[in-house]
Amino acid sequence: MGSEREPIAVIGTGYVGLVTAAGFAQVGSEVFCVDVDADKIARLNRGEMPIWEPGLGQCVARNRERLHFSTELAPALEHARLLFVAVGTPPTYSGDADLSAVHAVVASMPASDRHALVMKSTVPVGTGAAIKRGFADQGKPGFAYVSCPEFLKEGSALEDFLAPDRVVVGDDGDWAGDAVAELYAPLDSPLVRTDIASAEMVKLASNAFLATKISFINEIANVCEETGADVAEVARGMGLDHRIGTHFLRPGIGFGGSCFPKDVSALKQLAGNSGYHFQLLTAVIEVNELQKRRVIGKLQKHLGSLVGTTIALLGLAFKANTDDMREASSLVLAARLQADGANVRAFDPIAEHEARKLLVGVDFASSALDVLEGADACILVTEWPEFAGIDWAEVAERMRGRLVVDGRNFLDPEAVRAAGFLYEGVGR
Repeated sequence: MGSEREPIAVIGTGYVGLVTAAGFAQVGSEVFCVDVDADKIARLNRGEMPIWEPGLGQCVARNRERLHFSTELAPALEHARLLFVAVGTPPTYSGDADLSAVHAVVASMPASDRHALVMKSTVPVGTGAAIKRGFADQGKPGFAYVSCPEFLKEGSALEDFLAPDRVVVGDDGDWAGDAVAELYAPLDSPLVRTDIASAEMVKLASNAFLATKISFINEIANVCEETGADVAEVARGMGLDHRIGTHFLRPGIGFGGSCFPKDVSALKQLAGNSGYHFQLLTAVIEVNELQKRRVIGKLQKHLGSLVGTTIALLGLAFKANTDDMREASSLVLAARLQADGANVRAFDPIAEHEARKLLVGVDFASSALDVLEGADACILVTEWPEFAGIDWAEVAERMRGRLVVDGRNFLDPEAVRAAGFLYEGVGR
């Protein structure tokens, strides 16, 4: 099957790049992966995964003969016409996307009329046009360009790649766009073939809308707490309206991760740079930040001063089924708790290694029960499935305090209360 499909290259082997490479290998493509991180490439060549993503390691192992990992660009250029760019575009202090890695890739390309850059990295609208102008200025006018934004969710990224809601291809109506569309054809998903700028905007607008839904339901949850309504029932009633839908109507302690905070900020900044003040996104960002801090208010309401208390964090990753700590709510909570004089203990079944790089002065525990030992209160931060099975009767024998703050509305309130705890959810 691999010989029937065009070989491709993937530049950057982070979440997006590695999943994209593994996914295309799964459907039969030979994939040449390139990364400047020599240690990461060495690990991949040994069969070690640099990230934790369900099913990814097995997929890479299963298709190992189709996957080539190197720090050198030459083999990729030799074998592949389509060069998928999946490098990081983190936010700068101003909120703009840092495109330095993208520009480095562009600068490394030789003059060619048989190659195309296919942009998977999330970039501001207008990036494609700027890259094409840069190619022309550098004497590379024949180098083609396609925008093909990714819509992968960490925790289900491989499944999302193999069964996408849609594939967006933004191009100039040339061979490169045709080739990318053909490459995705076996996935049998809706194809949105459009211009480059519109394709770039689809990604930013999609994530900004989803983030807006999260901030909206969090605001509704906060009002529910003041009025006695149950946000779970409110969301259930809202979600049955097909115009609204059930997705992203789960309140909590705010969104995080590598996409939503960055993309919302980038779109807001893009609008501002274009002369338009995007007021709605300003509110979305503010609500998200305040939501994380409301947890501290719940603790203070019941415990008073937090000085000298021990607070346990159940989960650290920004969501379950990933080890990603980027913009995780636990970072804000830990820092704020420490600033208020609390001792912070934490447990995460997967993300501890990454969390240790970012959290200072936090005591890491080896299990959920261990982290709760002697705690005055606990906060469920990440909805790991194993936390649903916690024996709260046993916890009652271990914890010093009796306050449980469920930051994801994940626990069974009645089970927690039956063990003698005071349960605080979000909007309940």
